[in-house]
Amino acid sequence: MHGYHQRRVADVPIDGRRVLMMVRIRRLVCPTHGCRQTFREQVPGVLERYQRRTSRLGAQIGAVVRELAGRAGTRVLAALPVRLSRHTALRLLLRLPLPPMRVPRVLGVDDFALRRRHRYATVLIDAETRRHIDVLPGRTADVLEGWLRAHPGVQVVCRDGSGAYAEAIRRALPDAVQVGDRWHLWHIFGEAVLKEVAGHSACWAKAGPPIKDGKRAQTTRERWHQVHELLGKGVGLLECARRLNLGLNTVKRYARVPEPERLQRAPLYRPTLVDPYRDHLKRRRAEDPAVPVLHLYNEIKALGYPGSPMWRARSSPSWCASGSAGCPGWMRWCCPCRPRASPCTRSCSWTRST
Repeated sequence: MHGYHQRRVADVPIDGRRVLMMVRIRRLVCPTHGCRQTFREQVPGVLERYQRRTSRLGAQIGAVVRELAGRAGTRVLAALPVRLSRHTALRLLLRLPLPPMRVPRVLGVDDFALRRRHRYATVLIDAETRRHIDVLPGRTADVLEGWLRAHPGVQVVCRDGSGAYAEAIRRALPDAVQVGDRWHLWHIFGEAVLKEVAGHSACWAKAGPPIKDGKRAQTTRERWHQVHELLGKGVGLLECARRLNLGLNTVKRYARVPEPERLQRAPLYRPTLVDPYRDHLKRRRAEDPAVPVLHLYNEIKALGYPGSPMWRARSSPSWCASGSAGCPGWMRWCCPCRPRASPCTRSCSWTRST
């Protein structure tokens, strides 16, 4: 024995107060002849090398940071009280041994992007306990097949619509049941409904307000006839795009549609409380263009309008007269046809000075 050494370590708090222990340990000499190295005695279960806290305090901190990680873990530990920085909490988290891998009965498989369009990986989870099992590099069939062969025992695989995953499961686990998870089923169903509704946009347009036959609609019809005329002559899609000076995706969209009316979307229209009284408002405005807005509000209020006096600001201004003079009183500030106010002198002078 060479001498004694004192170590100051933190222990589990008592009654909301920090506890520091002074441990006196022996410093021993190496028994090898000619070696003059000394080393400190270790106390198993109490002290560890290069640690400033006891083993039981380290176990409690590890249980907290395992669930809450860095910042949140330090906030919870400060209330115990245990003083700890988030960097130390992360170091303790990385030092914890990994739990033994348990092959789940129901395995969930999905991919995610490490770098979108460049690098992808595959995540494996236990579909029953929702715990992460492993992360595999890549999302090919060989990667998943190798993991399934190395970890037998999976009975049900819950996956997305990837064909690579399906092929890997068929080769590695031919008897396993493949099911689709709830999120991907709803996602695929929503995309299918969206495509179907978009394909019948002409039918939906007939149910609402009529589509305006303006310059844009005329241009759409002309382009549709030009594209289908070239396709009828045997011209390819890429050559059609070059001749018409259009994008390839635009030409494909025109080529897929059998009639030009399906390219015209229904106008964006949101029903309001004023809709049942629009005819009355248009008729009164045509009879007396200078009728006050409050008079109109009182008239439709007597007819059963349940809204507030701000109906004009939220309703469509299609029946409003052109110019701010057509919106009497305070409604000039709500009408979109009001001309812009000229900038003040101070703002103009500041602009010139800068």
